[in-house]
Parts: sequence; C-alpha cells; structure tokens
Amino acid sequence: MAASTTHLVLIPSYNPGTKVDDTVRQARAQWTPVWVVVDGSTDGSAARLAAMEKDDPGLRVIVLPHNRGKGAAVLAGLDEAAAQGFTHALTMDSDGQHPAELIGAFMAASLSRPDCMVLGRPRFDESAPRERVFGRKLSNLCANIETLWAGIGDSLFGFRVYPIAPLRALMANRRGMRGFDFDPEAAVRLCWEGVRPINIDAPVRYFKREEGGVSHFRYGRTNVLLVGMYLRLLAEFVLRLPRFIARRLTRLAR
Repeated sequence: MAASTTHLVLIPSYNPGTKVDDTVRQARAQWTPVWVVVDGSTDGSAARLAAMEKDDPGLRVIVLPHNRGKGAAVLAGLDEAAAQGFTHALTMDSDGQHPAELIGAFMAASLSRPDCMVLGRPRFDESAPRERVFGRKLSNLCANIETLWAGIGDSLFGFRVYPIAPLRALMANRRGMRGFDFDPEAAVRLCWEGVRPINIDAPVRYFKREEGGVSHFRYGRTNVLLVGMYLRLLAEFVLRLPRFIARRLTRLAR
C-alpha cells in the first residue's frame, strides 16, 4: 500500500488494554500511515505499540508523558502531522469500536471534497447501552440547533476525517476541546467556520468487559462536561446568530 502524503489515520489512546493491538493492525491493513498518540497510558500498551512500530515503517507511535485527555492527544498528533505536511487526519478510537474496514471509504470521500469534514454516522447493534444511545440523541439535538441544522449526522462519533488546518486554528487559543468535549465541539465549531459535513453510515460495537472492552466514559463527570460545553456554545451561537442566518440565506439564494 502506497503511503499517503496528505491523509493519515490518527488514533488517540489511553489505557485501552490489548484491544489497541488489534485496532492498529486493522487500521494498518487499510491505510498508510497510521499514527498512535499514547496519552499517558499506564497499562503497558505503549511498550507493545513501540515494539510494533519497530517492525512497521507505516506506523508511528507518539508517547505523551501524562494523561491530558482525548482532544489534547489529538491536537498533539495534529501539530506533528501539520509539521510534516499532512492536510487531513482520520481519527478513530483505540478500543476496537470503530470500523477500520471503512477507513478507505472515508478517506476517498475526503479526497474528493477536501474542504469538508467527513463524519461517521453510527449504526448501533444490540451491544449499545440504551442510556448512551439516548444521551447521543440529546447531544445531536443540541448540535443541530447550534448549527441551524447544518448537517451534523452525529455529534459524538469519533470516527471522522478532519481538515487539519481549520481544526488546529480552532484549538490553538481555546482551553476547551481537550477531553470528551472534543468531538462535538469540533463538529459544531467547524460548521460555524464554514466547513461543511459529509455523513457516512458506520457500524459501531460496544465490547463487554469480559470481551476486553474498556470505557473511560463516566456518566456523571462526562455528562457535566458536555452540558457545560453546550451551554457555552449556545451563548456563542446566540451572539453569532445574525451572521449564521445571513450566510444560510446567501446559500439558499445561489
């Protein structure tokens, strides 16, 4: 597989257990290059990934000394990717929930419309916790209101392709977007900046603990973080509303 010089797969990873090994192998079977940002993991995964990296020139492992949060790990990867000339990054979780077999389709959509972001729209099976599915519907409603229904199919699903430059610009001078608030805030703010979404359906699987599943989603703490984020976005949205309406009317008039 020829290595792409514009698009890479970026996998933020924090204490994922052995699931990350399979995730990386599956991603590497679909794309070159694949980068993993180890976000201060203490489960031994950094050493295993470093061993894989030695035998695979298409794999790069970046190790952060301390856990900073998903968004911070993604940003560390984006900064290095931009320095090496990459323009787009497909982000995916390290725990095996995201469909590596769709990497090529998502990258193709991005290559055909590089000005857009390509968002995965999850299709759940019976393994999905009901409370997570319900919470996702609420998050999607908030994101749609705050973008005047600009087309965000799913606000939380982290399997997506971002244009690097506008995303780094958004995060450069902002203290938020460093934890679980990264994915929904990135989608909303990129829409505000005129980056239009392309939605592609993607299956998602939740692994049980006995299957090696690992989740760092904490219902109380994480939901408080997300509620605070959407309240901040709502306040900004109200201030920007006249401009958003004018831009929407301009598009409709074309």
